[in-house]
Amino acid sequence: MNHFMVSIRLPENFSPDFVELIPRQRAMVNELVDKGIIASYSLSIDRGRLWVVIQSSSEASVLDILSSFPLIAYMRFEIIPLMFHNFSLEPMHHISWN
Repeated sequence: MNHFMVSIRLPENFSPDFVELIPRQRAMVNELVDKGIIASYSLSIDRGRLWVVIQSSSEASVLDILSSFPLIAYMRFEIIPLMFHNFSLEPMHHISWN
């Protein structure tokens, strides 16, 4: 399996139709994360960009996954094949109970 970074631009203004689809988008993303298909999913603070790392066998398969997103009609994206994708399962800050 290969990793692909998908850089996504979202519309500047969110229409009511767009906002209505957000819960379906989040549910689909959560399902794909649980299945190990999406390795990471990040939204910029201005809500204008998404970055998604997808584990897939091919770029065509990534396109199939993206086309199933409820918000796909509102997205402009670029797919970038990655040499590797490192990530940590450990939280960034450890809690001290002292």
